[in-house]
Amino acid sequence: MTQNRWEHFSHQADIGVRGVGFTKEQAFEQAATALTAVITDVACIVPSRLVTVTCEAPNDEVLLVDWLNAIIYEMATKKMLFGRYEVHIHGGRLEGNLWGQEVDVAKHEPAVEIKGATYTALKVARDDEGIWIAQCVVDV
Repeated sequence: MTQNRWEHFSHQADIGVRGVGFTKEQAFEQAATALTAVITDVACIVPSRLVTVTCEAPNDEVLLVDWLNAIIYEMATKKMLFGRYEVHIHGGRLEGNLWGQEVDVAKHEPAVEIKGATYTALKVARDDEGIWIAQCVVDV
């Protein structure tokens, strides 16, 4: 049986992030973890500070892009990295909790800066086994 997980996939000069889960919410959480893993080792982030975000969109695909871009915005403006995520989706509205800490360059060794989530390779759907996949390419 498939378990919740995140993955990266290649895309020219950028990188794809993919979340896989038993629920759509879990797939979105895993996609967010994949986003953080582009920058640093998620295991080295201490989830000591909570930030909340809310997104609304007309469909799941746009909601995923908005969710990831909200995380990127919070990382940039608060100078934080997030290592734990919790998502609740009701219709076209997402409420998300992000736990993380301020960036410590020596500890986190950030590899790249993510500019934004894109519509390239964008997909939010169930596979043949009913497992949710949420993915897109992020601009680095």
